[in-house]
Amino acid sequence: MPRSTSYHEKLIQDLKNPLEAAAYIEVVLEEGDPRMLSKALQNVIESHGGVDQLSTQIKELYNKLDQMLLDKGEIEFYSLHSLLDALGLHLAVTVKS
Repeated sequence: MPRSTSYHEKLIQDLKNPLEAAAYIEVVLEEGDPRMLSKALQNVIESHGGVDQLSTQIKELYNKLDQMLLDKGEIEFYSLHSLLDALGLHLAVTVKS
């Protein structure tokens, strides 16, 4: 009997696609839950090979963002922008439906 792929393994595989990663982060941002954003960023980073694959500067930025999310439940916009940029993503504004 073939072994099934775990949800997490499939998610990480899917997040290697920049379009999937962007949609994933977009949905999480819409939810507005800081814990979900923290986990989503961890998953996208894992799909890029893990935090050890990031430059020292980006690791520090990620750790700062993660700590802000844990402590305050909010982050600085420009810090998030920089981290997403390092992951090949960017924020966009759209009209609310």
